[in-house]
Amino acid sequence: MTAKHALIIGASRGLGLGLVKELLADGWNVTATVRDPKKAEALKALGPVRIERLDMDNQQAIKALSNTLHNEIFDLLFVNAGVKGPDDQLSGNATLAEVGQLFFTNSVAPINLAREFVSKVRKDSGVLAFMSSVLGSVIHPDAPELALYKASKAALNSMTNTFVRYELGDNNPTVLSMHPGWVKTDMGGEGADIDVQTSTRGLVDQVKAFAGKGGHHFIDYKGQTIPW
Repeated sequence: MTAKHALIIGASRGLGLGLVKELLADGWNVTATVRDPKKAEALKALGPVRIERLDMDNQQAIKALSNTLHNEIFDLLFVNAGVKGPDDQLSGNATLAEVGQLFFTNSVAPINLAREFVSKVRKDSGVLAFMSSVLGSVIHPDAPELALYKASKAALNSMTNTFVRYELGDNNPTVLSMHPGWVKTDMGGEGADIDVQTSTRGLVDQVKAFAGKGGHHFIDYKGQTIPW
């Protein structure tokens, strides 16, 4: 049986690195992107990973990577890259530049990338996944200290819904907006509920479970549906 092929966007550390590790353990071929290949030692140490440079905020870089991978077909495209935003997330204290960068990176750039790469996702059985968050649910009342980050993930969910409804044609892949749990990463902190392996093992299992189902699903790493 031919090994499946994944493209992981943003894989130098944290959840992206964990996704690569779990996919390799399951026998997948993996292509992973990083902003700076010189800082990809942990990724290289995992094994046979094809590493490509990408700044997701740069549309020309997205097109260049698309050209580099023009002959590739992926069973999974997972857009993981994102940022937390300013330390002080009270809207009145954030600058235009801080808010603009946060929303472009977390909400707009992932859709720009998906638009460029969705034709490379295997028809019918392929999965296009976005790293969202339960905080992106507009009925979720928690984490006021992350107000801007929450809003950027809600915007990502909205942008994804529009993309799925109006831009994807026939034979489009299953689309997943995924909450990884509260994870012990640089962003989640040491007080978080679960470790990276628990989260990413669950995320990979859900990718497999939803492959071929079609539609757009907002779920967590356990497969539980999250209200928009």
